[in-house]
Amino acid sequence: MNQHTVKAYGDELNQLTAEVARMGGLAEAQVADAVESLARRDIALARAVMERDVKLDAMQHEIEKKATRLIALRHPVASDLRKTLAAMRLATDLERTGDLAKNIAKRGLTLAEAEPMQPLTRSIERMGRLVSLRLRDVLDAYAASEVDGALAVWNSDDEVDEHYNALFRELLTYMMGDPRTITGCAHLLFIAKNLERIGDHATNIAETIHYEITGGEMTGERPRAAPAQDDDLHLLT
Repeated sequence: MNQHTVKAYGDELNQLTAEVARMGGLAEAQVADAVESLARRDIALARAVMERDVKLDAMQHEIEKKATRLIALRHPVASDLRKTLAAMRLATDLERTGDLAKNIAKRGLTLAEAEPMQPLTRSIERMGRLVSLRLRDVLDAYAASEVDGALAVWNSDDEVDEHYNALFRELLTYMMGDPRTITGCAHLLFIAKNLERIGDHATNIAETIHYEITGGEMTGERPRAAPAQDDDLHLLT
């Protein structure tokens, strides 16, 4: 490649990384706003989260299109190829994170019109803050190309699981103690599950960063807490 071509190629890779970082910032904001809308019973904010989801979808499509074009025209190899593939993988995880945030906001709309359940909502808030922190940390690691930061998120995956398991038990206790809370608690159970899945996407992102930087896949089992018995959650809706 001549010097001009090399520079153009480098610029395309940098632009791709920057777009993933921007998408990550939006996904992070979506999660934080979805949880805040639930805590504040803020209908306008919940609707804003739902409306913004289409932007994440469009960003994923654009990143995949640019990454595919770069592979087809530039034929990247080694670290450049890993960077391109990582951008596509991260865009997928971020788009799914956005979908989960949208679902949290949607359920929050329903709960905003129901009787307040402040102790339970505060528990959801705590889990939401933890998941948002994991997402922020892993996106910071991506922006800085820090494998250690990514590994720290990967190694803390069980903390999110533990929060989910504790919430699951707390919500079941409320439902058994007062059948009138079943509908509201069912929505909160699904919100907690969505947060747990967002934590899983943060862990996926950590694995992708490790692959991009080192060229190797993560080995060993993810740190996980003993799972709650949530296989029949769909029966509560």
